[in-house]
Amino acid sequence: MTSPVSAAAASRDGVVAARHLARWLGLAATPTFAIMAVLTAMLGDGPADLLCAAGHGSVLGGMVPMYLLMSAFHSAAWLRLLAERR
Repeated sequence: MTSPVSAAAASRDGVVAARHLARWLGLAATPTFAIMAVLTAMLGDGPADLLCAAGHGSVLGGMVPMYLLMSAFHSAAWLRLLAERR
């Protein structure tokens, strides 16, 4: 049987580990979307661009602008990291 003290410590360790994982996942999003934008731009139009046909003719139409916007929206984790280091 586990004592309440060791169960609380294990629970706290799990919360700390989950926070670290969430932070790293947040940092991974921006470069991932930026790489996807570059690869999509280099490889040209593909079947995924057909899904974005509703925005055809718009400046924001297509997959490359979508990936760039997603990269920008997820950049808060990087900005927070830079602010903490100063």
